[in-house]
Amino acid sequence: MSGFLMFCSLSPGSRSDALQHGTSGTLPHFLQEPDDAYIIKSNPIKLKCRARPALQIFFKCNGEWVHQSQHQSQEHTDQGTGLKIREVMINVSRQQVEDFHGPEDYWCLCVAWSHLGTSKSRKATVRIAYLRKNFEQDPQGREVPIKGMIVLHCRPPEGVPVAEVEWLKNEEPVGSDGNIDTRADHNLIIQKARLSDSGNYTCLASNIVAKRRSLTATVVVFVNGGWSLWTDWSACNVRCGRGVQKRSRTCTNPAPLNGGTFCEGMSVQKSTCNALCPVDGGWGEWTEWTVCSAECARQHSRECTAPEPKHGGRLCDGAALGTDNCTGGLCTQNRKLLHDAKPQGLEGSSDVALYSGLAAGVVTVVVLIVAVTLYRRNQSEYGVDVIDSSALTGGFQSFSFKTACQGNPLLINSSQQPDLTVSRTYTSPICFQDSMDKELISQEPSLFDPLPDLKVKVHSSFMVSLGVSERGAEYHTQKAHPQTFPRGLAPDYSGVGLEGTLRGRREKTLLGPHAPSTPSRPPLRTAGVFGHAGGRLVVPNTGVSLLVPHGGIAVDTTWEMYMVINQEDSKRQEVLLSPEVTYGPLGLDLSCPVAMTIAHCAEVAADNWSIRLKRQTQDNKWEEVMSVEEESTSCYCLLEAQCCHLLLEHPGRYALVGEPLSQEAVKRLRLAVFGSADNTNPLGYSLRVYCVDDTPYAFQEVASAERVRGGCLLEEPKMLLFRGNSLSLQLSIQDVPQFLWSIKPFTTCQEFSFSQVWASNQHPLQCAFSLERYSPASSQLSCKISVRQVKGQEQILQVYTSVVESEKEVVPFFTQSDCTITSQMGSRAFKIPLSIRQRICATFDTANAKGKDWQLLAKKLCLDRNLCYFARQESPSAVILSLWEAQHQDTGDLDSLASALEEIGKDHSTHSTSSRTMNHN
Repeated sequence: MSGFLMFCSLSPGSRSDALQHGTSGTLPHFLQEPDDAYIIKSNPIKLKCRARPALQIFFKCNGEWVHQSQHQSQEHTDQGTGLKIREVMINVSRQQVEDFHGPEDYWCLCVAWSHLGTSKSRKATVRIAYLRKNFEQDPQGREVPIKGMIVLHCRPPEGVPVAEVEWLKNEEPVGSDGNIDTRADHNLIIQKARLSDSGNYTCLASNIVAKRRSLTATVVVFVNGGWSLWTDWSACNVRCGRGVQKRSRTCTNPAPLNGGTFCEGMSVQKSTCNALCPVDGGWGEWTEWTVCSAECARQHSRECTAPEPKHGGRLCDGAALGTDNCTGGLCTQNRKLLHDAKPQGLEGSSDVALYSGLAAGVVTVVVLIVAVTLYRRNQSEYGVDVIDSSALTGGFQSFSFKTACQGNPLLINSSQQPDLTVSRTYTSPICFQDSMDKELISQEPSLFDPLPDLKVKVHSSFMVSLGVSERGAEYHTQKAHPQTFPRGLAPDYSGVGLEGTLRGRREKTLLGPHAPSTPSRPPLRTAGVFGHAGGRLVVPNTGVSLLVPHGGIAVDTTWEMYMVINQEDSKRQEVLLSPEVTYGPLGLDLSCPVAMTIAHCAEVAADNWSIRLKRQTQDNKWEEVMSVEEESTSCYCLLEAQCCHLLLEHPGRYALVGEPLSQEAVKRLRLAVFGSADNTNPLGYSLRVYCVDDTPYAFQEVASAERVRGGCLLEEPKMLLFRGNSLSLQLSIQDVPQFLWSIKPFTTCQEFSFSQVWASNQHPLQCAFSLERYSPASSQLSCKISVRQVKGQEQILQVYTSVVESEKEVVPFFTQSDCTITSQMGSRAFKIPLSIRQRICATFDTANAKGKDWQLLAKKLCLDRNLCYFARQESPSAVILSLWEAQHQDTGDLDSLASALEEIGKDHSTHSTSSRTMNHN
């Protein structure tokens, strides 16, 4: 206000001076307005204003006038216009800016006065400049194939003003061109990688305060080896007879560089060859002598046809034509006499010669006819032999195929008919849940058709991993209508079943995870009505079940409970290790916790995972319930090698997620190869390789989808340990018979990125190899498929199959009595009889002086972790037995429980004997 008051107190003389200096009729006009400024470190900044005409100029900062003493003013007159020009400057310190706390940045403007009024300048903001040390995102090193795309991400540190980014390669600036773009949101993008793009890349961020360097990212551009063209076939290695010829190729088109993979396949090919042996010529028989000529000469001939010279053989030695004198030389000596006079009886001699000539001519014609006939017959027979021989041999090396694999009739590649009179051990039972499945079984003979009158003994770890009990080990499959198989649901609840088993299937692409054809897949769902007796819910072949304890539901009360496996895409930062499972209803009222079993795919032998149980809230967010390594009173988690048993009190959606603690963290993958004929190409055959989480649910989805499309399982699924080392998964096909099959170009080696495999999105990963046989006669396919993680584990899937439908063996589909049972109520659902359960609870729930209580029971059953959870239960022993039931639902025996109770009895007897001895003494 001091500046304003000073302007108002101008004397009349001063006003007249202003008028004399040409200030009439104009408002102040700013020749210079204050600029935005940044305070660097502790150095104050200067704000400057200049206006014309101006009697006074004052600064106003953050709505308040700056004191006159802080202004530095200068004044002079414009020589051209005679108007007064005033210039004012103030200093703004770092302390002033830091002390200001307003809704916007610190600001200042100028107000200039003339005799007509005032003018205001623009607002200038003053900010304290800084640049943080740490980058929000450092670039990460990569290995990319040549001509692949390179994307290096960089998010600079927070700063004022915003930092500018520059990329350095080997400490030299990287500029943008047609192939390199450094302007895309601070990222470096190389569209097609060249060998010269390999190097160390650094992101450099800078503003007016400082410069910051990111961590160095090493980029390696590698070249996978490629085969050169085959050389010409070499000459046969023998001069005569059956031999071998070769051709070769080299891995130089291009040669592998910078760690690129070496060429796969054979560098040398061999083929049988037949070098034709030389045949020397031989003379045939002489022909008959010709009639005597006028010169008294006769002739006969022979041909070099016994045999003819072939393949460089020598010609016949000697003359082909022979001549002779008819009269023994007399005709030559007395030629003139013979012509001049005829001796007596000459006429008779001429007749004899005539008849002799005619007879010789007839004989010659007959011989020629016979010779032509024999020649034609020989040529015809020889031609047939040539055709048959070429059709059988073809001039190529023959291939021998190994005998069909024995021991797993679930594989369609078995070419030998199984012995139907003996029991066999099989693995991997695959069950289907509803009548639609059974109709497909009867309509499409495939992997799942039953063999007639086959007695099967089923037991294996693979069967257990599919969630199938071994109880009742032997079953007899009859030739019958598909209704022979058990129904998927109990008759009372046929309206509630497993949905989506055959619905919502997706079209498979050549490589990569598969998006659903609909926004989401129908969930797998099972339901049942439960009362006071409790029971069990099972989603068949998924490793997911729910145990409702006896007495958990009040007397005279029933609940319709359900369990659902969610199949929607899930976007989460953690690794999903199990299916997302929901049980309900939400208003469920139970007096004790239920036991849920969920299969998972984490390798938990080493402490490389942080595994947590999460639950979805009402607003669709996920909250952590507990860590499996910690103790909790709200939930209990028993983590085993392939599944997790949970004691839960609140309905909802649950899932196991993991955070890797090191690169040694491992997920289990299940690998399977299926095959089917190409419907668009009669000579085509497709091999599909799946990589899914090693849980029964994930593989069951693949098996169901493949059965619908007519695929056949070619090799028993194998397990691969996939490490969290950020390296990809490579799949390649090897040892395909070169002369019998061709493979679609560029598909021999395919790859899944690390993120596709590691961040499970509940969609199976699949790649396909398209093959085509050269001849319909090639009905056998033998090859290997390698699945390996770079710098990790490798598994080989051996394929040996007949691709002709009529030659395929009918492979049995085995089921068990409870494979498709989705709900059991009452005592049938429990291993422990109710009377024994009640006696155990009555014995151990009440502590006694001899230490025989529920804690001892938990210890003997190896369930003595997180005892605080059991302590808060009304009947700790009942909850412990429920957990034991869930843990042993597949084994179906009471041995471990009986052994534990026997040990407790022995300990108690020993303790009692010792007490009596002490009292007696």
